[in-house]
Amino acid sequence: MPGESRSSPREIQNYLGRISGPLLDRIDLHIEVPPVKFREITTERTGETSRQIRERVIAARQRQQARFASKSKITCNARMGSRELKTYCAIDDATLELLKFAMSDLNLSARAYDRILKVARTIADLAGAENIASEHISEAIQYRSLDRQLWT
Repeated sequence: MPGESRSSPREIQNYLGRISGPLLDRIDLHIEVPPVKFREITTERTGETSRQIRERVIAARQRQQARFASKSKITCNARMGSRELKTYCAIDDATLELLKFAMSDLNLSARAYDRILKVARTIADLAGAENIASEHISEAIQYRSLDRQLWT
């Protein structure tokens, strides 16, 4: 049949694995969004309002602007380089072990490691935390879990 692949499922999987890793490594957040059930749409919501979320985002951006005030090329956490990662994304030994385990278990790349730290720094900023804690790293790792799940 014209247009039909003659590749085996294994060959297709290998190809997807080659293109997906480098591509997904360049995306900070991977989030699966399941369909919302009707009863969830119609129930009263008790979470943060849009106004509250906006205020937290503005405060986090102000923290980042203050943090990088002396660095003309860095305007937010996503633009940090290796030097800034070491300075602003220091984590304690227990949190480092958590990250090390996730890196190994999910087979993540060095680029994913940097992105996890940057996202964790932003999560900490949104929470108003001075330092990155294990819960910030855990949340950031969750946003990388699709790295390998999508293509395996």
